[in-house]
Amino acid sequence: MPPGHIKNGSAIFDGIDLLQANEKTMRQIRGKRISMIFQDPMTSLNPYMRVGQQIIEPLLQHSNISKSAAKEKAIALLEEVGISDAANRFQQFPHEFSGGMRQRVVIAMALITEPELLIADEPTTALDVTIQAQILELIHELQQRRNIAVIFISHDLDVIKRMADRTIVMEKGHIVEQGNTQAIFDAPTQAYTQKLIASIPNSAKPEAYRFTGDSESRFLSLNNISISYGNKKNAFKAVDNVSLTVKQGEILGLVGESGCGKTSLSHSIVRLVDIQQGQICLQKNALEELKGKALKATRKDIQMIFQDPYASLNPRMTVFNTLAEPLRLHGIASNADDLKSRVLTLMQDVGLEARWANKYPHEFSGGQRQRIAIARALAVEPKLIIADEPVSALDVTIQAQILSLLLDLCQQRQLTMIFISHDLAVVRYIADRTAVMNKGKIVEINDTESVYQNPSDPYTKSLLAARV
Repeated sequence: MPPGHIKNGSAIFDGIDLLQANEKTMRQIRGKRISMIFQDPMTSLNPYMRVGQQIIEPLLQHSNISKSAAKEKAIALLEEVGISDAANRFQQFPHEFSGGMRQRVVIAMALITEPELLIADEPTTALDVTIQAQILELIHELQQRRNIAVIFISHDLDVIKRMADRTIVMEKGHIVEQGNTQAIFDAPTQAYTQKLIASIPNSAKPEAYRFTGDSESRFLSLNNISISYGNKKNAFKAVDNVSLTVKQGEILGLVGESGCGKTSLSHSIVRLVDIQQGQICLQKNALEELKGKALKATRKDIQMIFQDPYASLNPRMTVFNTLAEPLRLHGIASNADDLKSRVLTLMQDVGLEARWANKYPHEFSGGQRQRIAIARALAVEPKLIIADEPVSALDVTIQAQILSLLLDLCQQRQLTMIFISHDLAVVRYIADRTAVMNKGKIVEINDTESVYQNPSDPYTKSLLAARV
């Protein structure tokens, strides 16, 4: 059968069986009476077309309205979804909008034909916590104001709890539970639903994993770091005079919205980004001064885990070759047998079966791919791991498993970790201390529970208040 083939059943919309309807009927429904909002607005929008033209396109296709009237309606709708200076923004391209603003454009495009049903497929997953709260509130207001039905798809249970009147829980292609949302969260009847709800990180770091080392140790020191992009005339300062220390054996959470500078800061530690000012010291060695063999040796001590394992893993390399490559590069394995033994041990340590060694990344689930990426980072026995949004693309149960794995590995291998995330609940669960970044600066740093229970900076307070 071809992919996505519907074997049996029916899907009734206003008396019409969508599965039996011909293409002419579907064209009258699709994009007019039923619209969709997708997860990533950048893949929903054509980068070569002005956003205004993209918004009016479905309206022109489904009605006899003039272009001028369609433009007038689109500008009014842009204002309704919260985009100011709508007449000028109508003429701009998608890259000129932030992630949250792009999603507002997509919402406007979905609503321009005044649909009766809106399907929102993970519409806030890729957004920061404050932007997520704004988009959720916008969808809720539009649903109430326009009296439309919404199917809201998400793996984020907190979002579902906030948005949905009724909830359907699916597992392996089957509906395992459905009913009133509050009732499902208060008293789930199915084991899978109970497991999902139990997986939501909503507590402090487990006592057994908390940092117990020397509170005065300076394993990694960043002193007055500044990073800029562009030429001197139009330079954008991504990191502005940042100083912090990381203690040996601790997990430091680095929190902030997109564009705050947290990824630039972390990339500067592994020399992927040059600093314009300041000094980075790992165990008193100034990293920016290292060259050649000394730099290669230090890079072995610092490894990264990236957000999307599908993008960070070579699709043409098997798991075995992916894990063997850094071992060969740094001359760690003494012979072929030692190499094989080390690779299989790494796989075992991250919960991967040895029989999967000759498989390729596309043959694994998202969680399994992230385990491969973690194993690759551990292969050269680093001292410091920088984990950049390592669980943000994963479902809640897989997220919980990866967080537990990282805690176990840090404890067993006495690793130091910088854990970067925009998910405050995740950082609270894994980090000993938390640093909050805003507009290139660290605005607050303290023990994680102190940051969550008694934040001192207004920006930190706004992040916590925006949690779903």
